[in-house]
Amino acid sequence: MPKPTKGPRLGGGPAHERLLLANLAAALFTHKSIKTTETKAKRLRPIAERLITFAKRGDLHARRRVLGVIGDKGVVHELFTEIAPLVAEREGGYTRITKLGFRKGDNAPMAQIELVLEPVQKKVSKSKASAAATSATADQQAEEAKVDEAPVEEAVVDPTEAAEADAAAADVATTEAPEAGDEAVEAEPAKDETK
Repeated sequence: MPKPTKGPRLGGGPAHERLLLANLAAALFTHKSIKTTETKAKRLRPIAERLITFAKRGDLHARRRVLGVIGDKGVVHELFTEIAPLVAEREGGYTRITKLGFRKGDNAPMAQIELVLEPVQKKVSKSKASAAATSATADQQAEEAKVDEAPVEEAVVDPTEAAEADAAAADVATTEAPEAGDEAVEAEPAKDETK
C-alpha cells in the first residue's frame, strides 16, 4: 500500500498537488519571495530545497531531474546559473518562512516564503573558541618566555672574552687619556705657578 505524503492534501488529487507545488517552486525561483498560505509554504519548503540541492550539483543529470519537476527551461536556467552559486557555501536551509497573519476574506493563515541568499557566516562553537583562545595565550606565553630567555643567554659570557674586552677598553682609555691628561696637567701647573 503506498504511503501518503505527510501534511495536508492540496488541490483535488495527487497530480494536481504536484503541479501546484511545482508552480509555486517556479514562482519562488523567479521572484525570490512569494506570499501564500502557511500550509502551502510548509509543503513547498522541502521540494524547493531539494531542487536547490540538485542545482548546486550542477551536472546534466541534476538539470534533467529539476526539469522533470519544473517544466519551464528559463526558470531552471535561472536556478542553476544565478541561485545555485549564491547558496554554494550554505549546507541547507535555503528558504525562510515568515508568518504574516490572517487573510481578510477567509481568515486563512498567510506566510511569506523566501530564498535565503545572504552569504553564510560560519559560527565558531564555544569549545573551538575556547581552544583557540587557549592556544593563542599559550603562543603569547611562549613568545614572552623566549624574550625573557634571550637576555639571560647574552649575559653569560666566557671569562677569557670578558678579560680581552676589558683589556681592549683599557687600551682605548690609555690612548685617549694622555691627550686629555696632558691638557689637564698643563692647566694645573699653570695654576700652581701663579699661587
